[in-house]
Amino acid sequence: MILSCQDGKKAFPVYDVSTLTGYKHDDIQISRFASYLSVHENLRAAHKHNFYHVTLFTEGAGTHTIDFKTFTVKPYQIYFMIPGQVHSWQFEGKVDGYIINFSFNFLQSLLQKPDYLEQFPFFTGDVDEAVINLPEQLHTPVIRIFEELIRESEQSADMSVDMIQVLMLQAFILIGRLSFEKSPVQSNNYNYILLKNFQKLIEKNFTTLKLPREYAELLFITPNHLNALCNSTLGMSAGELIRNGSYWRQKDCW
Repeated sequence: MILSCQDGKKAFPVYDVSTLTGYKHDDIQISRFASYLSVHENLRAAHKHNFYHVTLFTEGAGTHTIDFKTFTVKPYQIYFMIPGQVHSWQFEGKVDGYIINFSFNFLQSLLQKPDYLEQFPFFTGDVDEAVINLPEQLHTPVIRIFEELIRESEQSADMSVDMIQVLMLQAFILIGRLSFEKSPVQSNNYNYILLKNFQKLIEKNFTTLKLPREYAELLFITPNHLNALCNSTLGMSAGELIRNGSYWRQKDCW
């Protein structure tokens, strides 16, 4: 499924995890990067995803642009992206590593906290936090986890999805500790970004879009997630905010 999304005056294709090749089960895709890129050459051009996207490079060079900010690709560099971000690749020579794509719902089946991922700075949408050069002491343990993810995705063992979920969380926690040591976590940064984007969408589309599910689709989240976010943060349902667009100007929310 390829959607289209307006960003200013430019439209970017939006890709769904269900259309990408590789190991897939319950909204998860795991692959070595070289084989992934060989199948999806079109993903070099600027595009968006409606899922979370994690890439660890083990070899290669070039550039990776996220939300129009460019980074130099290097071995043992890991990128974390949230749904809706724009990115593109420009590689020099052979590149390889690992890639994990997963939907918002994939880890929620394991976790009771719907905002669990938001505690990690690299999943807040802040581009400067989302590109991490792994220190040497983490090279071996992180590669071991990614290799276990590859092996688990290539076999049909009982509870393979559960094992993949646990391995992913192990990697996120191990890498997240680097950020926790560097600076305190802004616990609601991702929520802030979602609400700001919801506000902008209401201001732009309030005459044509009336239902929370229509806005949730544009934000790449579920209607329940959008409604829970509005209730917990602003004390109003998503529907109330849509019907009362002036709320944003009446309240100094930001």
